Amino acid sequence: MRRRKAPKRQVQADPKYNSIVVGQLINIIMQDGKKTKSQGMVYGALDLIGEKMKEDSLKVFFAALENARPRLEVRPRRIGGATYQVPMEVTQERGISTALRWIRDCARSKKGKSMENKIADEVLSAFKNEGSVIKKKEDMHKMAEANKAFAHFKW
Repeated sequence: MRRRKAPKRQVQADPKYNSIVVGQLINIIMQDGKKTKSQGMVYGALDLIGEKMKEDSLKVFFAALENARPRLEVRPRRIGGATYQVPMEVTQERGISTALRWIRDCARSKKGKSMENKIADEVLSAFKNEGSVIKKKEDMHKMAEANKAFAHFKW
């Protein structure tokens, strides 16, 4: 039997843009509890995006997030001794947090620039529907498509 469901934690909106999603990105990028440092990185990245695109950086950020957000994922289901990868739809909330984690991971894997530049580059490439974040999303969708035969196992 499963235990109780963990309560949802409320993420604080960030102080500059008053956006919960930006606050979530700050928390995801944060290391060792150094929130001020991660705030500086995220705000610096958003400023760079505003300079490069010559438009509102938040609009670009949310459009990039929408492009990077996965719609389908595969989840393991154990049926009669066999484990099947069952494709399932992703909720909006989970899709956004997954996309933010992908942006962070892809930015961290790059070398040679400041974290602000790397975050800005990842967001801009996602905005243009290219780059490693979009590739991750497409790979996830391909895997879900390949396992479509097991879709009847979802419940």
